[in-house]
Amino acid sequence: MSNKTASGSAADLDRFRELQQLAYQGAEHVASRLEPGVTERMAATALRKWLERHGVDDWFHVPFAWFGSRTAFRNFRIPIQFLPTSRELEEGMPFVLDCAPVREGFVADIGFSGCLGENSAWGRLDRDLAGYRGRILELVRERRTFRDIYAEVDRLIIEQGHRNRHKVYPGRVIGHQVARIRLGGPRFVVFQSFGFRTLRTIGRELIKERLEGRSPLWAGGKASDHPPTPGLWAVEPHLGTDGDAIGAKFEELLVVTEDDAHWLDDDLPHVRRWESA
Repeated sequence: MSNKTASGSAADLDRFRELQQLAYQGAEHVASRLEPGVTERMAATALRKWLERHGVDDWFHVPFAWFGSRTAFRNFRIPIQFLPTSRELEEGMPFVLDCAPVREGFVADIGFSGCLGENSAWGRLDRDLAGYRGRILELVRERRTFRDIYAEVDRLIIEQGHRNRHKVYPGRVIGHQVARIRLGGPRFVVFQSFGFRTLRTIGRELIKERLEGRSPLWAGGKASDHPPTPGLWAVEPHLGTDGDAIGAKFEELLVVTEDDAHWLDDDLPHVRRWESA
């Protein structure tokens, strides 16, 4: 398999990998300091400040934090509900930290799930979630269409007795393409979420991919009815319990080439947790 992808050279992939590692280090740092009474806003702010202290200079999207039933996006109807709230963490409550930092134009997009103390329902979600990483990679390597892979993931979720919660994301996506952010221009956050330069880059990619009959968004509709597009993809399967009481996810970068695929990095917190179980 070639190390050359639509996202650049092996050296470029190293830069994406380094930033993804940094994002996970920040999430682990904040998670290790969570305790009862900490709010979603406090956690998200702490993660943002930590990453900016460590060289992050812009945002694909700023950090989010979800606690308890909000980890399953329970009753989410409008985009503003994804923003962190004053919800306080409690003992036995699951949490998700999600961030997408930019450094010198390189991008990472990660989701870190955990639980403050013991929660058997979250433990089952996390154990089942482990199988999605390998299964998604297998299907991409088989060159199944993104639409077919989405449907296969849905079938597995139903078989396990869980609920699909990535369908609540804007566009109902399980993933999206990641590219270097074009440098230059103002750096500010739009809609309390996305970097301005990110939106500019996304707009350019949407036009480019549409002209080629593809979509930079990976969902279950007709726009994703094509083989995996070479490049980097942020993949984020998100499971919820019946009734959306709680949820769990992972998110990391998948490298797709013309004839193969691999995860950008296997030395990640959730992978280590699953391998040690």
